[in-house]
Amino acid sequence: MRVEYKVMTQKDKMWGDRFDPDQLEQAINAYASEGWRVVTMATASLGGDRDEVIIVFGREV
Repeated sequence: MRVEYKVMTQKDKMWGDRFDPDQLEQAINAYASEGWRVVTMATASLGGDRDEVIIVFGREV
């Protein structure tokens, strides 16, 4: 079995200038329809008061 991964962050172009939870839900559902599953989600601290959401998807190929 071979697995491929995709990483999405809130800096991705799809978010524009602001992160929107409704858009996140739509993106997760769209990826799920292509066989992707959320492997993990985390918040990375970028220093100061800056945090970034990171979502890792995986699927068998």
